[in-house]
Amino acid sequence: MKKYLAIAGLVLVTVIWGGGFVASDMALESLSPFQIMTVRFLLASVLMGMISIRGIKGATRDEVKAGFYMGVSLFAAFALQIVGLQYTTPSKNAFLTALNVVMVPFIAFVFLRKKIGAKSIIGAVMAIVGVGLLSLNKNLTLGIGDALTLLCAAGFAFQIFFTSEFVKKYRPVVLNFVQMCTAFFLSLISMFVFGEWHFDVTTKGWLSVLYLGVISTTLCYLLQTECQKYVDETKAAIILSMESVFGTMFSIIILHEKVTLKMVAGCVIILAAVIISNLAETEQSASDS
Repeated sequence: MKKYLAIAGLVLVTVIWGGGFVASDMALESLSPFQIMTVRFLLASVLMGMISIRGIKGATRDEVKAGFYMGVSLFAAFALQIVGLQYTTPSKNAFLTALNVVMVPFIAFVFLRKKIGAKSIIGAVMAIVGVGLLSLNKNLTLGIGDALTLLCAAGFAFQIFFTSEFVKKYRPVVLNFVQMCTAFFLSLISMFVFGEWHFDVTTKGWLSVLYLGVISTTLCYLLQTECQKYVDETKAAIILSMESVFGTMFSIIILHEKVTLKMVAGCVIILAAVIISNLAETEQSASDS
C-alpha cells in the first residue's frame, strides 16, 4: 500500500511541477533567472527550516554532506533549465527536462553496478522517443535553449539518484533543508556575479515566484523525498517525467501554445513509458516475494 501511495504522491508532484514551467515563463517577464532562483530557494529554505526545526537539530556531518550534493545538483539543474527557458518554449523545456529518465538507470549502474531491467530500459527509451517527437526540429537540430535544457536533465538525474540513495541512510528533513539552503546560497552568489541584484517585479511576477517557492519547491520536494523511500530511482525518474506532459498541457491551456499531432503522440508515448515502468516494478516485487 505504501508503494502505491508513494507512486500517487510522485504523480501529484509532476502535476505541480508541470504548472511550474508556466509559472517560470511568467516570472521571467519581470525577473531574471537567478533572481527567480534566489527568491524561490530562500522561501523554500525558510519554510523547510520552520517545518522541521526540531529534526534539523543534531544534524551529522554525513547528513549535511549528502544534502549538499543534492543541493548542488538541484541548483545546476534549475539554473540550466530556467536560462534555457529564455530561448525555447515551456513545452519543449518540459519535455527535454524529462530526458533525465533515461540517464538515472545508467548513473545507478555506473556508481552502484545496479542491474538495469529490460522493461525499465524499454520505458526509458519510449520516454526519450516521446521527448524527441515533441521537442526536435524536422532536421533533428536543437537551439541553445534546448541544448541548455538537455544539460539540465543531467542535473535532475543526479538529484533523483542522490535522493533515492540518501533517504535510505539519512533523515529526509535534514537532507531537504540542507539541499534548499545550498541551492539558495549558490543562486544568491550567481545573482550578484551576473549583476542581477536590481529588482523591478510585477504582481504577476511575485505570484509566480511564490508558487515556485512555496508549492513547486517546498511542498513538492518534501513529498518527493518521502515518496522515494518506497520507489527506486529508475521508476521514480520515469514517473517524474510525467511533469513534461502536464507542463505541455498547462502551456496549451494557460499560454495558448499550439497543439500538434507530434505533441499528442509524444504525450501518449511518455504515459505508456510510465505504465510499462510500473508494470516492471510490480513484477519485480512479486518475484522477490
